[in-house]
Amino acid sequence: MVASQNVDNSADAALAKMGYKAELPRNLSMMSILGLYVSIGYSTFQTGLSATMYITLTDGQSVTVIWGWVLVSLISLGIAASLAEICSVFPTAGGVYYWSAMLSTRKYSPIASWVTGWLTLVGNWTVTTSINFSGGQLILSAIALWRDDWAPNEWQTILMFWCVMLICALVNIFGAKYLDLINKICIYWTAASVVIILVTLLSMADTRRSGEFVFTHFDASASGWPDGWAFFVGLLQAAYTLTGYGMVASMCEEVQQPQREVPRAMVLSVAAAGITGVVYLVPILFVLPDVELLLGVANGQPIGLLFKTVTGSASGGFGLLFLILGILFFAGIGALTAASRCTYAFARDGAIPGSRLWSKVSTRYDIPLWGLFLSTTVCCLLGLIYFGSTAAFNSFTGVATICLSTSYGLPILISLLRGRKLVKGAPYSLGKFGVAINILTVCWICLAIVLFCMPVSIPVEAPGMNYASVVFAGFTAISAAWYFIRGRKEFTGPPIATDDAVFVENTEPQTDVEKN
Repeated sequence: MVASQNVDNSADAALAKMGYKAELPRNLSMMSILGLYVSIGYSTFQTGLSATMYITLTDGQSVTVIWGWVLVSLISLGIAASLAEICSVFPTAGGVYYWSAMLSTRKYSPIASWVTGWLTLVGNWTVTTSINFSGGQLILSAIALWRDDWAPNEWQTILMFWCVMLICALVNIFGAKYLDLINKICIYWTAASVVIILVTLLSMADTRRSGEFVFTHFDASASGWPDGWAFFVGLLQAAYTLTGYGMVASMCEEVQQPQREVPRAMVLSVAAAGITGVVYLVPILFVLPDVELLLGVANGQPIGLLFKTVTGSASGGFGLLFLILGILFFAGIGALTAASRCTYAFARDGAIPGSRLWSKVSTRYDIPLWGLFLSTTVCCLLGLIYFGSTAAFNSFTGVATICLSTSYGLPILISLLRGRKLVKGAPYSLGKFGVAINILTVCWICLAIVLFCMPVSIPVEAPGMNYASVVFAGFTAISAAWYFIRGRKEFTGPPIATDDAVFVENTEPQTDVEKN
């Protein structure tokens, strides 16, 4: 007990030297952070199988699903390792926003942190919106298991989405002290769900695809793109699934020994997700029903129909769908938790309109309550875009992927340009492979920004347009306008010492932690 307290004091002392007062209780473990990513990552995986499954089925089918997943998993592991190295030196809730500031020169620190912070914030908000909206859609899709021609209208979908958001917000408020337990339960629920779903599908399927179809079948004829480009466009599903590893950095100030546990959780989570994804996707492809049947489902959510078709009954399909809904419940809570911490961290440095309010921590609940309210409200308002254009709303997966990927790439790029001098000797070090891994990840992120603005198929019509670039530009305009209105005059970025002192001051407490 005493040792634990010493660790907490050391972590808080390290945070104080980075310019922040410890306001949040350090009651989360590495397993809890791993569970947080599992919930977010696996739910976006299920979102990919439902809301964005048409992308991989259009742009290559089996080869894009399996080998695209393997490729993106390896690249994501490199990005996660690069971020983990930086996180081990600067473990704060500000995450990539703070890292960009600390790795930049004093002159460019404010603008680097401003751009990265807004990208991270928008990425967190759109991921949370996408996860919980998908949860609402999947709940409604259960009705279609018994009524094949039924599809919810816009109002029914929005109201269900708001209900899901409200439940997640209430759990974050009144169940804050149980978040560690909730995240750990998520790991067991997810593992059990994967096993149950796979055993059920493989044992009950009347027909099975061949191994040749699962591992070598490639058909991008419906996309209109050349085969090679279609494969890359189809990587959005995998890339969207594996973007959450950077979000867990927002929980650094609630973890004991964050300079060790959070980087470890970031890398392990991506490795586990990559392996689990292959284990899950291969059996799904072996029992995959007719592709045209899945693409033509009335409610736009093919995963329920897949379960129903394979099990041969609506009840069996619902039983498997219920397991996924449980995962989405955990993910909605986790994503909103990360978004609220990101909002809190960015607001305490004055980067958001009304920052004084959004950065307040409730002494009653020990959470950034107003930051949680803002994140919930923004997500609920973003859902209204669904009334104007379902295509624009569905582009949120691309927006989230672009925003988060770019925000991850900026601190890595800045570190490279400055010779990686502030991460040399980091507690979690990439060693001699650091430069090569950093360069590879930056090149991929540059390509991903272009890829995920592409329409799934051509020629393009309004319902099938990818509006990710438009939505991304809208958020960029808002952040740019606020910067010129107030930010350039008052925003100085996070508290920062001289470049050399930053590294020294932040590694000395970490050495003490290691000794404890």
